Amino acid sequence: MKLWNTNICLTNKLCVLVITGALLSTLVLASVWPEEIEEIKETTEEKMWIPTKEDIEYQDSMYTIIQNTQSDVDTIKVQVKQIIKRLDDVK
Repeated sequence: MKLWNTNICLTNKLCVLVITGALLSTLVLASVWPEEIEEIKETTEEKMWIPTKEDIEYQDSMYTIIQNTQSDVDTIKVQVKQIIKRLDDVK
């Protein structure tokens, strides 16, 4: 067969490898591709999370820990600023 003044030989090893690769990749994609796309339904009322007493206590304890840590960080910042000020005054 002649196309654009070139000979195309379907028995060439490279041509056979390209065709085989194309077929295999198509089969792999077809097996992985989902047949139907599931639509996300809004079921906020049905599956709404209601925290238990233990959940609320845990969240409160985490909030307390965060507040204490923030307070400690603020205190450290103030102390570092004081140390830097003293070092600048010494020079």
